[in-house]
Amino acid sequence: MEQPKIPVDTILRHLAEDAEKVQDRVQKASDILLGQLDTSIASTPYEIVYEEDRVKLKHYAPTSVGRDGVTTPLVVVYALINRETMLDLQPGRSVVDSFQKAGVDLYMIDWGYPTRKDKFLTIDDHVNGYMDNVIDFIRQHTGFEKINLMGICMGGSFCVMYAALHPEKIKNLITTVCPTNFDTDQGLLHIWMRNIDADRMIDAFGNMPGDMMNFGFLLLNPARLMIDKYVGFLENMDNKTFVENFIRMEKWIFDSPDVPGETFRQFVKDCYQKNLLIKSRMKLGGKRVNLKKITMPVLNIYGQYDHLVPPGAAEVLTSKVGSTDTEDVCLDTGHIGIYVSGKTQKEFVPKIVKWLGEREKNSTAPKTGIKDKKPVPKKAPQRARPSRTAGPKPKR
Repeated sequence: MEQPKIPVDTILRHLAEDAEKVQDRVQKASDILLGQLDTSIASTPYEIVYEEDRVKLKHYAPTSVGRDGVTTPLVVVYALINRETMLDLQPGRSVVDSFQKAGVDLYMIDWGYPTRKDKFLTIDDHVNGYMDNVIDFIRQHTGFEKINLMGICMGGSFCVMYAALHPEKIKNLITTVCPTNFDTDQGLLHIWMRNIDADRMIDAFGNMPGDMMNFGFLLLNPARLMIDKYVGFLENMDNKTFVENFIRMEKWIFDSPDVPGETFRQFVKDCYQKNLLIKSRMKLGGKRVNLKKITMPVLNIYGQYDHLVPPGAAEVLTSKVGSTDTEDVCLDTGHIGIYVSGKTQKEFVPKIVKWLGEREKNSTAPKTGIKDKKPVPKKAPQRARPSRTAGPKPKR
């Protein structure tokens, strides 16, 4: 029998073609990486309208009149972990820009960077102190008796606590990827936090280091977060748009403020380990956080593939509040994809704006004028990225 011949010439031709393609890709990648890249984040203009200690309040004025007629101000509360710049990460995929174009009068809390003097600040200081002062300022500044409140991740948990303690100030509550039920095994984070020694960590560090938390988050899915994404970068490093967006995301991920020690300690022990929030047994400032006091409309948005706040940690909330107007929305994405994915960008903000607009139409008294209330101290408005100055002390 005649032996089959190996097509050596064909193999060599393909190898030569592949080598030429690789050389072209490497040259193009080199030109991109050594050239000018636009990797700026949080580029949408804003004003700082209020300051208190390390905390600032950003105001993004609407750039158009929205079709849904949302006139009530919306304040967004981000988590203490990482930074609110996630909502304005890149052009064309900016939650902030989408809200502005929809006609929403948007305010967003920038928690800043805690220092050693902040280690004794508790959840009560953040919720009944900073948040309450910010919301009172917005109410007085705009003349609205009630405002719309939107929380993200840990910031969403803070918003749930605030809405339960101050329901008279909140018109609508929106929670996104917000953990409220911590008794779940769906996410590895919940299993780890259930057994972590928060006392020992905070007694040692003072504040919880942001770099340590970042490393822990990477370990939750090391194959995807520490290997796959860099393989993906190598495969796409000849694509300038991909490289710019990759660097933007890396800048955001590793911009991780520390978390005030006592806040971290309480959040771990009361929420992750005792699950007091969803049971309406958590206490702030001596007052019980009773979720039945949340009687305003509630929109609860979470991700189906969220490894930090899985559906089991988020979907229980609407069954525990006192409101009769609640809605759960589960998007086909993960924890960060809700805010940066091109697909969910087309669903996320439009859903919120439409939902708020429907409830705006049912409002009988959008403004009441609260000028007789005690004024909240504030700094003079400044343009974006002002120098850090001290402001009024938080409520205790």
